Amino acid sequence: MESQAAAPLKSGFHPVPTEVIDFLLARERPIVISHVVPDADALGSMLGLTGALIGRGVAAKVSLPAGSLSQRLAFLGDWAKPPVASAADFARADGFIVVDTAKNDRCNVGPDLKATDWSAGRPLLNIDHHATNTQFGTVNWIVGTAGSTTELVHAILRAGSWTITPVMASLLYAGIQTDTLGFSLPTTTPSALRAAADLVACGADVGELGERLCRSQRKSEFDLLRIIYANTRLAGEGDIAYSSASFDEIHGAGCTAADIDDQINVPRSLDGVRLALLFTEGRKGKTRINFRSSGKVTVLELAAQFDGGGHAQAAGAILDCGLDCAIEKVIPAAVEFMKRFRQ
Repeated sequence: MESQAAAPLKSGFHPVPTEVIDFLLARERPIVISHVVPDADALGSMLGLTGALIGRGVAAKVSLPAGSLSQRLAFLGDWAKPPVASAADFARADGFIVVDTAKNDRCNVGPDLKATDWSAGRPLLNIDHHATNTQFGTVNWIVGTAGSTTELVHAILRAGSWTITPVMASLLYAGIQTDTLGFSLPTTTPSALRAAADLVACGADVGELGERLCRSQRKSEFDLLRIIYANTRLAGEGDIAYSSASFDEIHGAGCTAADIDDQINVPRSLDGVRLALLFTEGRKGKTRINFRSSGKVTVLELAAQFDGGGHAQAAGAILDCGLDCAIEKVIPAAVEFMKRFRQ
């Protein structure tokens, strides 16, 4: 969508295009989908919106293939208790809502459906805050300046005057909190803070979320973090830091690809580092790269060199090669890329 009428702005929240509300009101059997390896923003958006639809009597279900939930975020699914879509549900669906997902091929529909035309030309609403979103929906609401997709889902619920239960508020708050790194990133805008405050007023359990998200590591997660610390290296002129975890290291710690998320904050936390990278081989022969930057350094163009995408200072890419190969390809490119920011 290029230009649309929007619902009235309420209390400083994002104005929602009327096409978005109309799409949601027209659905009877939608399936809500997020991206593969979903983080708290993806899960919060998907589960919170599904809860709102069910609360209005809609037979909404989520796409949550086995193994999607990380150990750290499994509690969000326990709180939401969403009905999970089967292949038969996909066939019967009268539309799809894809949240926090920039490309169609990143939709978390499972390996069996991924090889098929699972949407089969049916209506698809695309809600996202990634500036590189390819706008693959029949209706697209992409707000690259939003700090999280959960912030946008909150705006939808307020624009439609839909009830926000304490559980839904907690799910949405989790996404805003984590995607702004505890309200510490430049994406912590006034609208993000207003949305978070409103969700607290709706009953978001801030204390429990803090315990679960920040202070409740399992031993397997702790062991993986030790590996990330041990493997952290500096590059360039000391303003680049990167770390890695091989397939054997990840699984040896008792983790899977689903548990890779905010470990990028280890190399990112070094003083003087303006570009941080995390290389993880969650699946044999496939290496995921997380890019983060600070100050005037942006990473979107660097990630794009490897067919990745995301945000100006937080992006990602996946290479079809092992860990060592990926590091050998990306680190020299990162060193060269950083030269433009030292002039």
